[in-house]
Amino acid sequence: MLTARFHPDIAELPAATWDALRGQPNPFVSHAFLYALERTGCIRPEWGWQAHHLGLYEGDVLVAAAPLYLKGNSHGEFVFDWSWAGAWERAGGNYYPKLLNAVPYSPVPGPRLLAGHGERAPRLRQALVHAIRAETERLGLSSAHANFLGDEELAAFDGEWLARSDVQFHWHNRGYAGFGDFLDTLKAKKRKNIRQERAHVQASGLAIRVLPGQDLDDDQWRQVHALYKATFDAKGNHAALTLAFFRALGGLGDTVQVATASKGKRIEAMALFLQGDGTLYGRYWGARVEVPGLHFELCYYRGIEHAIAHGLQRFEPGAQGEHKLARGFVPVRTHSRHYLAHPQFREAVRNALALEAEGIDDYAAELAAHTPYAEACR
Repeated sequence: MLTARFHPDIAELPAATWDALRGQPNPFVSHAFLYALERTGCIRPEWGWQAHHLGLYEGDVLVAAAPLYLKGNSHGEFVFDWSWAGAWERAGGNYYPKLLNAVPYSPVPGPRLLAGHGERAPRLRQALVHAIRAETERLGLSSAHANFLGDEELAAFDGEWLARSDVQFHWHNRGYAGFGDFLDTLKAKKRKNIRQERAHVQASGLAIRVLPGQDLDDDQWRQVHALYKATFDAKGNHAALTLAFFRALGGLGDTVQVATASKGKRIEAMALFLQGDGTLYGRYWGARVEVPGLHFELCYYRGIEHAIAHGLQRFEPGAQGEHKLARGFVPVRTHSRHYLAHPQFREAVRNALALEAEGIDDYAAELAAHTPYAEACR
């Protein structure tokens, strides 16, 4: 017999068992990462986040789990359902709170239904999905959502869950010996543009380094966080990650990497990465100086160099950004699933998603036709 239990604090779940259930060492669903978000003030009801993590138990043994949140808004999700919320509320309903199976503030594909990788994994994933839907009904919520799912998890969702996809840009390591080897696979114009961008940065006099987060001291983390916050503030967005969270990242060993551009002890720009399971993930960027090409140098080129040097197979630099295509990143589909409790509302959204899917398919096909790679290297 499987028993579903819901937890308002991830600290209630055993860290070693949770991490083993990931099936792969994805850093964003690690117990340490999610615990750091909660204990450093990034997960707050007043910001629309309340932990409601799901554990499936056989007796007292945790056999499957899912990071789950009660959401009071749609901020920090990157799968946009504002129009659904507006339509439901205009019809007199309460769209919020809703249930969300995802990683806060992180548009990173990966495991969301943690069930290990044994023979039971498919059935356990289905049991997790069933428990999420049952909790949605029990609490009288409008909906439940699972964002940026791993490909192996999609079969766990039945036809009453609506399918949605989008496009990100990822870089793939083809066994490159170095950055120059990678450049040689690009079309001549793309190769020339990248070399020019890197030359501008080299001429700036900034010292560029990539360091493990554990090597940054307290003052360096303060500067990195200030750059992150200033970038969000400048764009009118809410910088939800606290300085305490950034400092906690320094305790995750070489999982966290930070590219910095400095003059003396002053960090003028930074890009923050996480790594795990053969993948580098680009997350946050900030700068107090304007240098042509600096964003691309820190966020993309240093990441590619790091991936090649450490034998990582993939580099995911974050959501959106067609400009990534010209720099060696190729379009990849991402997937989410959505359960809307009201049948008529569900069918109306299903029809809207069918039209949206046609547009996404056309967009992905157009992107694929503009590969930056030379013909012989595709």
